[in-house]
Amino acid sequence: MKGNAPKYRLFYYPNNASLAPHFLLHHMRLDYELVLVDKKGNGQKSQAYLKLNPAGRIPTLVADGLPIFESSAICIHLCESHPEHQLIPRLGSPLRPQFFQWMAYLNNTLQAELMIRYYPQRHTTEELACDSIRAAQEERIADVLSIIDAQLKGKQYLLGDTLTACDYFLFMLAGWSMPMKTSPMSFDSLSDYLDRLSHLSTIEAVCGVEEIDLEAFRQPAI
Repeated sequence: MKGNAPKYRLFYYPNNASLAPHFLLHHMRLDYELVLVDKKGNGQKSQAYLKLNPAGRIPTLVADGLPIFESSAICIHLCESHPEHQLIPRLGSPLRPQFFQWMAYLNNTLQAELMIRYYPQRHTTEELACDSIRAAQEERIADVLSIIDAQLKGKQYLLGDTLTACDYFLFMLAGWSMPMKTSPMSFDSLSDYLDRLSHLSTIEAVCGVEEIDLEAFRQPAI
């Protein structure tokens, strides 16, 4: 981060949905400022924050004075604003539709299933049903991870040999999936992939700032 008037301001909370945009801002070495939201004090529901993000969720990126919310939208905006970093396939590339496919799948399927798992009370009026919802979600999340594991077989990254924003987004969600009974590290290709990503300089640096322990992603040396 540098300068007195940063181009970007990321309203974030550690290990929240702001993590993927944080990875991208660091990877691209952009001029940005982190603004910690007091999530424990419901700062994301304050009047000042709701003026930026009417959904009252984290993250929000302010780019040249324009607030943008939804983590996946922020990631795509950053990639398209800075195509020189090649974190999104170029127009006309056969990988470009795959990029949008996997970004949508991660956001609309894996992240959505995780949110139900962690906040089951939002999806029932019966408190006693929460345990059943959690158990069902753990099975659904395991099914999603198995599809991702199959995609990664024989590949360095989600789209093949090239690192993209999808990989940073998946790493964020994989971290949230670690407490599941069938964790991401239960899958051969996915666990190898997460181990590799955990050694990327950007992931090490950003997780250091957000105080995220990377040891869970790292396989024991043989």
